[in-house]
Amino acid sequence: MTQRQREVLGFMRGFAEKHGAPPTVREIAERFQFTPRAAFDHLRALERKGMLQRRVTDKRASRTLTVADRGAERPRRDKDIPILGKIAAGSPIFAVEQREDVIPVRPEWLAAKGGDVFALRVSGDSMIEAHIADGDLVLVRKQASAVAGDIVAALVDDEATVKRFAFEAGTIILKPEHPTMKP
Repeated sequence: MTQRQREVLGFMRGFAEKHGAPPTVREIAERFQFTPRAAFDHLRALERKGMLQRRVTDKRASRTLTVADRGAERPRRDKDIPILGKIAAGSPIFAVEQREDVIPVRPEWLAAKGGDVFALRVSGDSMIEAHIADGDLVLVRKQASAVAGDIVAALVDDEATVKRFAFEAGTIILKPEHPTMKP
């Protein structure tokens, strides 16, 4: 979830508590100073991510989306994944493991392969074409190898970066997913 989506979700929670109903698309757009279309896009993304639920089947009704009751929906099933700092999506940054917080994650979202899993906050936009934006959290499973095409969190000379893994002419290539950036 992006930082802006977290802000929209927080606004919706507060608004619903204060007014007894969620805000309209227009109220969200006015609060964040973006177009109604942009507000709608944020709501649709939050609904896809399971953070909002539709109360009725009428998709055109303005107040049908409510903040999902995540606690009641998934009691004792989430696994707390530690957020261990930042990872660059751009120029690599010095890797420092610093536990910031934890994020609850559904076990079914985690790869069945096991291993240590942690989250890192993305800094930069080199992976934007892979829908990984500045401020997003990425889940990382610690492993010793990768397959061509995988998106990896790579540690090179004590610097961390998130890139697409490739192997060309016997050389490992870490490729950005941004039209103006080169490996």
